[in-house]
Amino acid sequence: MRSYCDPIEVRRGLVAGQEAPEQFLWRGTFWVVRDLIAHWIETSAWWEQPDLSTDLLGERELWRVEAINGRSGVAAEGGAGVFDLAFDWASGQWQLVCSID
Repeated sequence: MRSYCDPIEVRRGLVAGQEAPEQFLWRGTFWVVRDLIAHWIETSAWWEQPDLSTDLLGERELWRVEAINGRSGVAAEGGAGVFDLAFDWASGQWQLVCSID
């Protein structure tokens, strides 16, 4: 597993019958989500915050997806993978947080 903290652009849509990231752009490469593997919500590590008056319910929503690269929907050579995509509710930003080898 490789960890990242890269901003990405995401288009949501229906994947496996539920609303989820359907496509994303990462480092100039377009990815099409083929399967939704998992979906969960993480809360912030409030116990690590120096100021306990911060938002204790800061959340980010994560999806583990299987995706292929390319606009044609056909995986190019070496162009498939499993990725964790995160949406931060506080900032409204998407990130690719890891890829699984």
